[in-house]
Amino acid sequence: MKPAFVAMLLVCLVLCSSMFEMSMAAGYDSRDFCSSKCGQRCSRAGMKDRCLKFCGICCGKCKCVPSGTYGNKHECPCYRDMMNSKGKPKCP
Repeated sequence: MKPAFVAMLLVCLVLCSSMFEMSMAAGYDSRDFCSSKCGQRCSRAGMKDRCLKFCGICCGKCKCVPSGTYGNKHECPCYRDMMNSKGKPKCP
C-alpha cells in the first residue's frame, strides 16, 4: 500500500471514532455523559440554567448531544427534531 493512502485511512478512522464518541452515549453512564456534554454545549449560553435543563431532557431521550456550543445538530437527528408544544426546537 502507498503511505499516503495508509495515512488518509488512519486520519479517517481517528475522525470517525472521535465523532462517534461525541455524539453517542452508548457505554457511558447517561447522567455523567449528559451532564458533561450539556455543560460543554451550554457553556456560552445566556440563560445557562435553562439551557442545561432542556439539554439534559433532550440528551436523556436521545442519548446524544451535538458537539460545540451551537449548531451541529445534524450529528444527532433525534436532538434536532425534538419540538416543544409551540412547534419550535426544544433542544439548545
